[in-house]
Amino acid sequence: MEAQKVDMFMMMNAKYFESHHLNAVREKLLSLDESKWGLVQTLQFKEPTTSLIVSLLGGQLGIDRFMIGDTGMGVAKLLTCGGLGIWAIVDWFLIMGATREKNMESFQNTFY
Repeated sequence: MEAQKVDMFMMMNAKYFESHHLNAVREKLLSLDESKWGLVQTLQFKEPTTSLIVSLLGGQLGIDRFMIGDTGMGVAKLLTCGGLGIWAIVDWFLIMGATREKNMESFQNTFY
């Protein structure tokens, strides 16, 4: 794929990935066929900041984990009321990274 298109994608979507994943995303996009550009443009990622806000407001119910697709942990948080509140507070610090990891997982499942 053209480097200019890849750079444009990276500028627009870098916030959705961990910084150590950016090089791997760029390399994968550069290796793709030009016909995949339409698929690349249709990719939608979860917003880490939105996940944090949802975690602050509904973290004890596991809504944040359900939202990023981590159903098992969402059910566990729901049944334990956010680990008696402790797990919910810990997730305030971890949910943005978990969202970015899920975005990378989604990207990898699409192209690998």
